[in-house]
Amino acid sequence: MQQDDKSEGLNRRGFLTGATAAGLAAVPLSKTSSVAAQDSDANENDAPAPLPNAAEAAMEHDTPEGYTGAQAANYFVDHPGSDYMVDVLKALDIDYIALNPGSAFRGLHESLLNYGNNTAPELLTCLHEEHSAAIAHGYAKVAKKPMAIACHGTVGIQHAAMAVYNAYADRVPIIILAADHGTIDDRTSQVLWAHTARDPLSPIKDYIKWDDYPRSLQHFGESSVRAYRYAQTSPMGPVGIVMDTHLQEADIHEQGLTIPKVVPVTPSLGDPNAVAEAAQQLANAEAPVIIADRLVQDQQGVELLIELAELLQAPVVDRKGRMNFPNTHYLYQNAGVIAQADVILGLEVRDIWGVVNRIQDAPDHTQTRTAKQNAKVISVGTGEVFFGSNYQDFARFYPSDLSIVGDAQATLPYLIEAVKKLINGRRRSQIAARGDRWETAHAARREANIEAARYAWDASPVSTARMSLELWDLVKDKDWALTAPDNLHGSWESRLWDIERHYQTNGSSGGYGQGYGASSAVGAALAHREHGRLPICITGDGDTMYVPGVHWTAAHHKIPLLSIVHNNRGYHQELMHVQKMSAWRQRGTDSGVAPGNVLDDPAIDFAGLAKSLGVWSSGPISDPNELRATLTRAIDVVEQGEPALVDILCQPR
Repeated sequence: MQQDDKSEGLNRRGFLTGATAAGLAAVPLSKTSSVAAQDSDANENDAPAPLPNAAEAAMEHDTPEGYTGAQAANYFVDHPGSDYMVDVLKALDIDYIALNPGSAFRGLHESLLNYGNNTAPELLTCLHEEHSAAIAHGYAKVAKKPMAIACHGTVGIQHAAMAVYNAYADRVPIIILAADHGTIDDRTSQVLWAHTARDPLSPIKDYIKWDDYPRSLQHFGESSVRAYRYAQTSPMGPVGIVMDTHLQEADIHEQGLTIPKVVPVTPSLGDPNAVAEAAQQLANAEAPVIIADRLVQDQQGVELLIELAELLQAPVVDRKGRMNFPNTHYLYQNAGVIAQADVILGLEVRDIWGVVNRIQDAPDHTQTRTAKQNAKVISVGTGEVFFGSNYQDFARFYPSDLSIVGDAQATLPYLIEAVKKLINGRRRSQIAARGDRWETAHAARREANIEAARYAWDASPVSTARMSLELWDLVKDKDWALTAPDNLHGSWESRLWDIERHYQTNGSSGGYGQGYGASSAVGAALAHREHGRLPICITGDGDTMYVPGVHWTAAHHKIPLLSIVHNNRGYHQELMHVQKMSAWRQRGTDSGVAPGNVLDDPAIDFAGLAKSLGVWSSGPISDPNELRATLTRAIDVVEQGEPALVDILCQPR
């Protein structure tokens, strides 16, 4: 598409001049006969597309204005390369592709609509590339398969970068398709020069697993399959493929195009001898403790961990990178038990050093050992094969006494069997006696949490605990799922709700970047929609304001999601840090100047904002007696298949 200086306003958001998307969508394209793809029969019985009107039909055959007959022969494209790209995405079983429409991938966009019938993959229209990547992040954690996103190779990638980093740090697969106009001799002025790079993915290369810039369509097919496999191989993570605009838009000239067979990835297993040694240490331990972080991939993983814990009567500390262990189980314990352990088993733990040591958040940053000096530490996971030269989220080095490299969930059955063989009748009785202690401790902690929740029950703004308990009472008998971390509002859901299924919490964000909760929740809700679950996102006002437009995507695509804005009218964490620094420096906090991000001048109308984006909303609610009726109405809206948002003025924690 040619542009002159008068069209500078048609930036990367410009799309499909000369015809409407609706008009083009009425023109079906035939499949490329040269592609020996793994085509699905899913669309064979679809209703035929409507016939083009007279103007649209003329567009397909009339000589374009300003072209000779000879020139016009090369004007129309019968078999565009982007059709083959759609075949590749279908072969990879990609159900959705999230994108903020842009001109650099207009070829793929059109093929997805007309050639692919906007089905598997289906377009998810987003208002910002960060939304796209975060939605894909949340979706993959629930669906256990990647979503694709499409971005401009420069500005789009930079917009998406924060969310891509979260996915990288959380070990979650995303397929990133970055569009680029590689050659210089046919770039139009202004926009294409600003939106083209020699290495489009360079801004995020520190935190993607692998990338490629295919120079042919066959190369694109092979690299896409390779990227999919790399993304799905533990430790999982985002991968990137550059889609050159020429490959998208030109007629297919390559002969005999094929799509490589997509073979499922088999997780790696820990070395059998090392597993046997770990079993020996655990079976002989008097006070073993299990720590799980990014362990569980499905309900089978939960059940395996329960089996191992009960076999050893070992308490489990869930660091909540995933939902690993039921908080209703008597062996579910807090991190205090680590101090008593003689053998510590870490399963996909991001930071082993950080669970056996701690650094005091104080001016002198005192380092202390929380575990016994002679406690043996066994680690099982894929962290040892994950490395990068810049971003070091894998944490401080710790030389475990026994380090087993392999997928922890896949290795668990072998570890369980090895432990079983070592526990005879007498030893089994000794181990069983440990259980009474943990039952007592678990019951006491649950009661303490309930008692703590009663504090400021009738307060205004609403106590965070009351907000959580009022909601729990309404959803506890439903098939619900929490889609955002709860650590920034007191972890009350983890403390008060019965969390027993692997999908009921979606774990941490990975990189702890703001904007994750509200946007990843939309992707998670999309995956939950397939199962008829009630997805719930409780996130802060600060997180919501990073990505407010994501609620439009939920409304536009009718993704049922209950969003609760925990509105303390401030980021608050920053306030606490200012207070702490003032105390250390013996300075007051009563200067009269609001410290940083206090969001009350003016107060943000989250309900009004959501309503403008097409979402049913209510609030702000400051009277706790109004909670139940409002939440009931919001749940009803979600159960009817629409998103809803409730703004609740809450205590800080």
